[in-house]
Amino acid sequence: MVLLRPEKMNSFDDALHVEMTDALRVVQLEADLRALLWRSTGKAFSVGGDFELMRLAHSSIPQRRRIVDDGLRLLSTFIELDIPIVVALHGDALGLGATLVLAADVVVTHPKVRIGDPHVQIGLVAGDGGCLVWPQSIGMMRARRHLLTGDPLHGDEAHRIGLVSDLVDDPDEVLPMARKLAERICGLPPLAVQGTKKSLNRVTRFRFDEVIELSFAHETTTLGSDDLIEAIEAFREKRTPKYRGC
Repeated sequence: MVLLRPEKMNSFDDALHVEMTDALRVVQLEADLRALLWRSTGKAFSVGGDFELMRLAHSSIPQRRRIVDDGLRLLSTFIELDIPIVVALHGDALGLGATLVLAADVVVTHPKVRIGDPHVQIGLVAGDGGCLVWPQSIGMMRARRHLLTGDPLHGDEAHRIGLVSDLVDDPDEVLPMARKLAERICGLPPLAVQGTKKSLNRVTRFRFDEVIELSFAHETTTLGSDDLIEAIEAFREKRTPKYRGC
């Protein structure tokens, strides 16, 4: 599976939400598949939500609900996939991009990559899965530190604390190593692999049901805030934002 929106740094717009969900559903139905290798094109792996999509969500409550529902559907489909997901993380993964990467089973990256969830920096709650996958990966205290500030981690530090599984020295080594690990999984007994994967999915699903409804609800509220628009405009104008808490 390959993200093909390099001109927009593989940010998630309406179409990508739906297309990726549909692709994962097709993969789920392929009985002969043993592993899914996920990569992207361009400089960044994925910088998360598209600013124009956020503006659209801000424009009306029905649009907001539809966009949030699309995000919820994508995340739910991703974490319920019975096939192990191996990520070749060659570039930065932020926001929803980071959430999906951290919800995968194996993540190969290199020291210069940045992984972060900057939702709070643009006036949003980390509702699209960040509050689920970060604590699950690195524990609550470290997750609080990075979700409440939006500060990213570089690949070497992410590997040291267990945010990603495998680290290589050079970006050119990421895809070959990810492919090697995917092939290794494919060579193992399929019933054993899928049973293990389904059991791990159950753990994530329990936590998903506990936190996601609330976090998505809070994100929906902040998608309608003036602070969101101020953050986007300040970013584009390269100035310090002036937040009002509304």
